[in-house]
Amino acid sequence: QVQLVESGGGLVQPGGSLRLSCAASGSFRRIYDMGWYRSAPGKQRELVASITSGGITNYANSVKGRFTISRDNAKNTIDVQMNSLKPEDTAVYYCNADILKQITRQHYWGQGTQVTVSS
Repeated sequence: QVQLVESGGGLVQPGGSLRLSCAASGSFRRIYDMGWYRSAPGKQRELVASITSGGITNYANSVKGRFTISRDNAKNTIDVQMNSLKPEDTAVYYCNADILKQITRQHYWGQGTQVTVSS
């Protein structure tokens, strides 16, 4: 059983900061790419940021310069530091990981954590 558990969401004022964390647990051989996606009402789920096992990062244009994704391969965790938050960043944020178990490889999702940016 593979699980992704997120933490760190909440309510913040515009211009504020939040840090989201995601930890993968269970039995698996390897984790490839990990990332954060978000889903806002009326919008499709979109990639926010991703990071390879080698540390190569990719960001949505809307968060470049404001969000920073990081990864700890030894702990199987990723974080995203979100600064200068805007109301349009309000969404449910989901952790995603591309994981190889024994012989099967698939993407896993966390349960989601709400981020609300509002005054």
